[in-house]
Amino acid sequence: MTFTVGELSRLAGITVRALRHYDEIGLVRPSQRTDAGYRIYDERDVLRLQQVLVFRELGVPLDQIGTMIATAIDETVDKAHGREALLRKHRGALADKRARLDQLLAAVDEALAALEKAKTMQPIDVKKIFEGFDPAGYAEEAEQRWGKTPAYQESARRTATYGTAEWEEIRRESEEIYARLAAQMQQGAAGSDPDVRAAVEDHRAHIERWFYPCPKAMHHGLGEMYVADPRFTANLDKVAPGFAQFLRDAIARS
Repeated sequence: MTFTVGELSRLAGITVRALRHYDEIGLVRPSQRTDAGYRIYDERDVLRLQQVLVFRELGVPLDQIGTMIATAIDETVDKAHGREALLRKHRGALADKRARLDQLLAAVDEALAALEKAKTMQPIDVKKIFEGFDPAGYAEEAEQRWGKTPAYQESARRTATYGTAEWEEIRRESEEIYARLAAQMQQGAAGSDPDVRAAVEDHRAHIERWFYPCPKAMHHGLGEMYVADPRFTANLDKVAPGFAQFLRDAIARS
């Protein structure tokens, strides 16, 4: 079966101009041309175009796609097997992308449900409660990275019931703990100092009381994240310059 450039553009959902461009840069060249110079594509050309469109959907630049397809196929003696392996690789990448999109869709549905529920409740001024720290900036990433973990699910379950009073108390406790630790840091206290260790334990207990069970191993992991993620570091360093590193070191010694 063969296709003209117009027929293939309609089947693939791309413009004739795009097909001509792919031909010009050697990405998808028609196997035949008529005496009048019109492009004619066969089934192998169609398969190659499908591979190009998959790579493009995955965000691969056009100038890299041709090399990737050729390399994947040339690495095998059996060219047909090479094409099959490449298609299976495409399928896996697309399945991963679909899973990520499904997670995003679920997160949007949850947000819409929360907004519907909020219509009948007193709104919470999150910006006022957490001035200087925007939790919404991490919500989508947290859902993707930890959405299936027991800690995330427990935190979501608990915080769904919190109102303004609870969030104010969380802020008050957190500020008090951070103020103690910052004062100890500025006094030159080491992470092994008894007062520092007591404040670190209060920090761990604060997380456990309000959000999710936080054994020491998990607390140590959080401490590492405070310095590994520049966004957490920037927020914690608003307490005092170098506070994120001090808190991380103190947690590590607890």
